[in-house]
Amino acid sequence: MDVRRVVEIWNPVGKCSGTGYLVADGLVLTALHNVLGCGALEVRWLGRDAEWLTAEVLWPQPSPPDLEREPQADGALIRITDPDWQPPSGVEPVRWGRIDGTVVRDEQRLTCVAVGFPRSEVRDGVRDTKEIRGHIETLTGLKSGGLITAYVDQVAVPSKPDEKSRWAGASGAALFARGRLIGVVTTDRQRDYAGDQLTAVSVESLAARPGFSITVKAGGTDLVPEDVTAADPERPRTSAYDVEVPRGVNNLPELPSPIFVGRAEVMAELERALAGESQTITQTLHGLGGVGKTTLALHYAHDHAGAYRLVWWMRSDTPERIEAGFASLTVRLRGGAADGLTPAQAAEWAIGWLQTHPGWLLVFDNAEKPEDVHTWTGQLRSSGRYLITSRYKRGWVCDPIPLPVLDEEASLALLSRLVGGGNDDEDEARALADDLGHLPLALEQAGAFIAQTEVPIAAYRAMLRQYPGRATDAAPGGSAPGRTMAGIWRITLDTLQERDPRSVDILRIAAWYAPTGIPRDLFAPLAEDPVDLAQLLGLLADYNMITLDRAGIGIHRLVQTVARTPSEDDPHRDQAGIKAARERATGLLLGELPEDPRVNVAGWPTWRTLLPHVEAVLDAGDPGEDTAAIALILNLIGRFLQGQGQLRQATDYYSRSLAAATRVFGEDHPDTLGLRNNLAYAYRSAGDLGRAIPLYERTLDDFVRVLGEDHPNTLLSRNNLAGAYASVGDLGRAIPLYERTLDDRVRVLGEDHPYTLGSRNNLAHAYGSAGDLGRAIPLYERTLDDFVRVLGEDHPYTLGSRNNLAGAYRSAGDLGRAIPLFVSTLDDHVRVLGEDHPDTLLSRNNLAGAYRAVGDLGQAIPLYEQALADCLRVLGEDHPTTRLARENLAVAREQGP
Repeated sequence: MDVRRVVEIWNPVGKCSGTGYLVADGLVLTALHNVLGCGALEVRWLGRDAEWLTAEVLWPQPSPPDLEREPQADGALIRITDPDWQPPSGVEPVRWGRIDGTVVRDEQRLTCVAVGFPRSEVRDGVRDTKEIRGHIETLTGLKSGGLITAYVDQVAVPSKPDEKSRWAGASGAALFARGRLIGVVTTDRQRDYAGDQLTAVSVESLAARPGFSITVKAGGTDLVPEDVTAADPERPRTSAYDVEVPRGVNNLPELPSPIFVGRAEVMAELERALAGESQTITQTLHGLGGVGKTTLALHYAHDHAGAYRLVWWMRSDTPERIEAGFASLTVRLRGGAADGLTPAQAAEWAIGWLQTHPGWLLVFDNAEKPEDVHTWTGQLRSSGRYLITSRYKRGWVCDPIPLPVLDEEASLALLSRLVGGGNDDEDEARALADDLGHLPLALEQAGAFIAQTEVPIAAYRAMLRQYPGRATDAAPGGSAPGRTMAGIWRITLDTLQERDPRSVDILRIAAWYAPTGIPRDLFAPLAEDPVDLAQLLGLLADYNMITLDRAGIGIHRLVQTVARTPSEDDPHRDQAGIKAARERATGLLLGELPEDPRVNVAGWPTWRTLLPHVEAVLDAGDPGEDTAAIALILNLIGRFLQGQGQLRQATDYYSRSLAAATRVFGEDHPDTLGLRNNLAYAYRSAGDLGRAIPLYERTLDDFVRVLGEDHPNTLLSRNNLAGAYASVGDLGRAIPLYERTLDDRVRVLGEDHPYTLGSRNNLAHAYGSAGDLGRAIPLYERTLDDFVRVLGEDHPYTLGSRNNLAGAYRSAGDLGRAIPLFVSTLDDHVRVLGEDHPDTLLSRNNLAGAYRAVGDLGQAIPLYEQALADCLRVLGEDHPTTRLARENLAVAREQGP
């Protein structure tokens, strides 16, 4: 019996379906009642994409017999006439058989099998056959007139029976005994029936009818029935139908590690999946290379080997290896009798044996492509169980079970057992597990190395940081050289490179970002359109090299480490390619970073999304090798963080940016001077005027020398120096410098330029600090009106100007105008900038000060307390606004009762 010969028959006249069996090239045997009344009909093979083929009734002709009077004539031969017909390759010729009482008199039962039910169930998009296993009683099974009664012992009942009979479609199924075709099943009940008997017409009866044997011979095969009896002991058992094996035969490799933790739930799910009632069950485990798919499959196979007739393990990353796996099964079953067979012939023999000996488990380990496996499993439906492990998660005929990384406790347990008792630093072990992303193979690799070399866990972590390439490429003594993280991922990258090289480019680029939440749009320039990008990312996700969710893209941190580490032996990790990937990662980020990060409120959500990835790119590089693009990113992130009150981080990034620009552009380049100005501004914002003022003075002199007195950058530098003088209380130098800068900006930039308005605001502030409120307040009022007109009510500069005007009213003792303006300004700060923005915190502090000035400590002190708590949480202990809030709260409490 060969499942590849089973076909489905459709009678368009009778509107009924049935089963047929290909007995010769283009010749199908079925039950006559399946095709009564029609000249043309259709047949199709099993499989997901099988097409209907045209056919015609060839025998009996010209007039059919009366089946009610001659039930033993219920057989027909169909000829496939479709021009697209292609016969299956590599199948053995049909062996015909006959039974009678004298042949089987010494046996109580003769086992039999038929395959039919092509209509009864569709699982995962593939039409399924159903295997009927039973027996024929020696004394009663063969009736007079050539009918056979088969007692059904086992049949896979459809999982979702409908109103039709579970037997519908069985008629026409070929009935086999001992590998010989002995009859055609004719039972076709129209309602569900719990009986255990089916009727078949014997081949011997059909052969006796006029024209049957001649028609079969014309189809290319002789109908010579063999007696169905025990195999001849003198003849070697080389047939696929004769070789038997004891239960539990297997070729399982040894477990890679006897330590198995953290997989109880997945193992239970796998056991449930493979314990179903259907005769054929396929289950796939998918996950990132190194996550433990093979180990889990091996543990299952070892634990359950005794439950199967045969357990056969096959490496399946290429079609050739799958074929070799089947061929090796033939060698195991036939021994020396397999000599002389080609691998393809040996594999075909194994398929034939598996088709006739159900109850086995085949494990396809590390299958790269579903179609490579389906080529074989399609021939073996209704015969056994399949367990597939793969990095690829799409296209399987089941819902694959995903295998995640270990949880923290399981990772610690694995490390502890691998390392032994000498390394008991739990904090370092937790940190190492986190470094390795809780990936089982990486933990095994690290644990074995630590145990072998007896180095502390902390020392191994240092090696991993300093020498990531050697740490991830080196296999510890006693393990397979290729079984390392770098080794197994290279196989996947080879496959991805073959399918679409751009997917590998995306992975290389993503290696430089933070491991989670990478925005998909970052990679848009690498694709033709959004559909193309979705397909590229989907391909990477299908191979478990990335994860996809609404938050964006995720990539395992150890995949990132390996992808960033050069290796002469890996074409995916050459030095030039890694450098190019980092430059592309930098360029893609730079293209997405919003401009003017201090006041571009609409861009802040994008900044918060991209900030972890900006920091990851910066942290992964050597500052001594920063490029011009890196210098620009450093300046932008410094400005954003300064505007958000993160002054220490901003100062560090400004300093690194200035060093990079000085090295790349030179001391006098305008970009270098601009970065020096920004660093001085960060010092001033942090209250470090001892470093800010000299740097501002030097920078202004250089701007004048390089760009001239009237260049906008020169004017900006002069304005900033005046602000530093004002901050240190040197108003004698600050005010003339502000006045000169305002005049120059009006002349160079115009009255309404935002920088001109900023100069006017700063000059008003200096007048107020000098006690000259008569000049300060009108200047503030005019400036606020201009900010509203030019930039709008909600621009951060407008809000700052309104806050300054309220402060001037308060200084002048006009609290009736100051407090409402402070209240509205705080509300607007919260609405526009958010609760935690530094300007919002300062605005709340200022409103509390106004309440204190009017003597309303009941409102002032709670506001001061809230402002201080928020400043500590958001800005930290040392921020100037935090210090101001603490001092103001102390003064207010001293004034209280």
